Amino acid sequence: MRQSRANKRGGSIPSSQPTAYGGGRAQGVGLQERGTPAFDPRQLLRFGPPNDNQECSMTTLSTRLTRSWNLRHPILSAPMAFAAGGKLAAAVSRGGGLGLIGGGYGDPAWLEEQFAAAQGIPVGVGFITWSLRKSPSLLTDALKHQPVAVMLSFGNPRPFVAEVRAAGARLICQCQNMEHVIDAVDVGADAVIAQGTEAGGHGALRGGFTFIPEAADYIRANAPDTLLLAAGGIADGRGLAAALMLGADGVLMGTRLWASREALVHARHHEALIETDGDGTIRTRIADIARQIAWPTGFTARIRRNAFTNRWHGREDELERNVSVEGLRYRQAFADGDPENTGVWFGEAAGLIHSIEPAGTIVERTSAEALACLKRDA
Repeated sequence: MRQSRANKRGGSIPSSQPTAYGGGRAQGVGLQERGTPAFDPRQLLRFGPPNDNQECSMTTLSTRLTRSWNLRHPILSAPMAFAAGGKLAAAVSRGGGLGLIGGGYGDPAWLEEQFAAAQGIPVGVGFITWSLRKSPSLLTDALKHQPVAVMLSFGNPRPFVAEVRAAGARLICQCQNMEHVIDAVDVGADAVIAQGTEAGGHGALRGGFTFIPEAADYIRANAPDTLLLAAGGIADGRGLAAALMLGADGVLMGTRLWASREALVHARHHEALIETDGDGTIRTRIADIARQIAWPTGFTARIRRNAFTNRWHGREDELERNVSVEGLRYRQAFADGDPENTGVWFGEAAGLIHSIEPAGTIVERTSAEALACLKRDA
């Protein structure tokens, strides 16, 4: 059981294919030009107030996302199922980003509790789209709380676009490959998220370092008003700065905010993350098999390598045959906070995380670090 390590290597940061998504290539839409102008990081450095209604005498990190969505920092929190509740979403929004409540697999009472926990702070909400189709009233109920944005991931967004638009919420579509990006543009998403395989939880195989700029090129050529956010492996200002340099307008942060005080995560799972480096996760189907949640083909879950993954990864058929027993063991271990015999849901960014901190602190520091990186290289 690999995981434990005495300490993590630190790094210094400057102080100053899936068919479930639907669609396919939009007819008549293609890349017009593959070449794009060289990026100038000075475009991201804005001196003075970010807008006419906000006083600020210091240099701030300004992107299309911060300007059009009236945010102080170009950071959204991922709507992580079971972990991203109203307290976390509100803390991210108070910190200057936009927090998203995780809609999960369809518990209306839990969702109501989390909107109440946000205490009126502007937040958004995210849904697993293929699951939402089984309980579409969840979206209707969530929209009564006037979320700033609705994020749809892992499925065809078309059945829900009109309702989101009618409620005045922004539509975010999370994508795992270029087919998804093209489809999201086709449905008129306000923001597209390019999720790299480094991300914790569910995702696919495309690495972020090439996916993000390819998505940026396509959006610039075909839907220049659409925002692009990067996700997967972003845990500090270096990741945010890199995402902006690759053409994103901001980032969606999951694992780093999973490791926050406000996240609904067991303390022993937090401890497991602190002990884990970037090699300590694996993409696998076994957590979904144990939970008896039938995910569409093409998506797997990135979770911590532990006794559970060592026992069952590669033995999926046997796990399915024994799921009546093993499923109960999995769920009990999860409830107990056992870090070895259940899924512990974080991504490769674990190797960059050394402490559990308030979400607002994480958001503000990440933005400040990114600004310092960009000023250094400007």
